[in-house]
Amino acid sequence: MKAWEGNKQRKLSDLFRIENSNDAHPPSSFEIAIEGDVSKVRRIGSKMKQGTITIRGNVGMHLGEEMASGKIVVHGNAGAWAGSMMKGGTIEIHGNAGDYLAAPYRGSTKGMHGGRIDVEGNVGNEAGAYMKAGLIRINGDAGQFVGLRMHNGTIYVKGDCDERPGACMTDGKIIVDGKLQSILPTFTVDSIRPRVRIEENETAQGPFYLFLGDLAESGKGKLYVSKQKNPQLGSYEKFL
Repeated sequence: MKAWEGNKQRKLSDLFRIENSNDAHPPSSFEIAIEGDVSKVRRIGSKMKQGTITIRGNVGMHLGEEMASGKIVVHGNAGAWAGSMMKGGTIEIHGNAGDYLAAPYRGSTKGMHGGRIDVEGNVGNEAGAYMKAGLIRINGDAGQFVGLRMHNGTIYVKGDCDERPGACMTDGKIIVDGKLQSILPTFTVDSIRPRVRIEENETAQGPFYLFLGDLAESGKGKLYVSKQKNPQLGSYEKFL
């Protein structure tokens, strides 16, 4: 196999030490194991359709870009645009992820429309931008503009969230189980919910404030924010 190093193509064996197993495996069990820091290597797992990639170290930008199926597991941090334009499959990141998690290229509206991304640590800005389907689960904190222009799907932020989640969203669901300093003025408070369903076998226990929006886009998205961890949002209760 060949790969680009700068503007030249090189054999993978010129860049890495490669060990190839001779065991016969069915296609569904194809596996690639990458050992070491590959934070300067981009597009690992791009357009992946089957098998498993396990990375024990940090990984570079565009991990799993447009992947359709299979599984990628990172025991380290991932660069920007991990899971960009993802169609299916699973990405597990056991460290932090950079900006634009599952988001499309700049100028494109082709967001994540299938699959699942789990991040154990924190993520940067614009996670889930233009998202159309799938699940993003963030166990740490998230940066600004989570779910920017989101159309559908679910984003669950278990930690704290920076400003402007759900900006210009038209549908979908964002859950913030940590602190969120303020809500965009184009969202309206709807109710207080005791719990929120994340997926079939997982429910986040509340209570949660439910906000609807983004009304500037005639949106019907749902933004759930922890009531207990955000007492500064108590002033909204007078509108219920």
